[in-house]
Amino acid sequence: MKTLIRKALSVLHRLDAILPPEIAAPDWDNTIAFRWQKVGNAGVLHSLPCPHTFPLSRLAAVDAQMGKLVRNTEQFLSGRPANNVLLTGARGTGKSSLIKALLHEYAERGLRLIEVNKQDLATLPELLNVLAQRPEKFIVFCDDLSFEDGEEGYKSLKTALDGSLSRRADNVLVYATSNRRHLMPEYMHENVGNGGEIHQKEAVEEKISLSDRFGLWLSFYPFDQNDYLAAVQSWLADFGLDWDDTARHAALNWAQMRGSRSGRTAYQFASDWAGRLPEERQVFQ
Repeated sequence: MKTLIRKALSVLHRLDAILPPEIAAPDWDNTIAFRWQKVGNAGVLHSLPCPHTFPLSRLAAVDAQMGKLVRNTEQFLSGRPANNVLLTGARGTGKSSLIKALLHEYAERGLRLIEVNKQDLATLPELLNVLAQRPEKFIVFCDDLSFEDGEEGYKSLKTALDGSLSRRADNVLVYATSNRRHLMPEYMHENVGNGGEIHQKEAVEEKISLSDRFGLWLSFYPFDQNDYLAAVQSWLADFGLDWDDTARHAALNWAQMRGSRSGRTAYQFASDWAGRLPEERQVFQ
């Protein structure tokens, strides 16, 4: 009997290592950011206790895009009609940062942010069913979104945005960022009709139909030097550092070495500059 019990316990321990953890309800009252993860045919919401967020005022050179995104978000929070939003354009120009900063500005008004990775989109309809029962306002955040040929997650996203028989939940919007305007790869042969597809136009329409389901498109462009320096100055202020000629010269050298002027490059420089000792800032390398 003892041998049998030991074997049974051994089997249970091995099963415990394989089976997914027991799904617990998220802490709705004390959490403002979550991550949705696919588990089987459904999913689970993980609370993010320390989300990366900051004031909108910390972002530079994106005032036009910020104004439109803020207006859409305030319409949403006020219970008025609002659109799903697709933010596209140059890398490092503040697309994701704008969405994260919304959480800082509007969490007290009931806004919650839920990050959903591309591989978990297949269970997005299940997430929407969960959120529809809640009083809060939710932004489903899909960062760096794009799909390759053969990936099926975009079909679930299309249905969730617009196309399901069920009415879209009034308390959920989707905000997505991407470097691609149409989210799907496009090929030259699709324009000349020699790819083997009989109904070539229909195949192209299928690819662009996903981005069409976002009602608001915001485009982001590479920073010029003034935009970049304004972003550096803003992030240095966030670290409590002064803006002077030494910092300006160092910031320009940093961008030249990176071969990029963007909000991301500005933040990376500011982090490096803030981490240096005062005497180390006098000689930039």
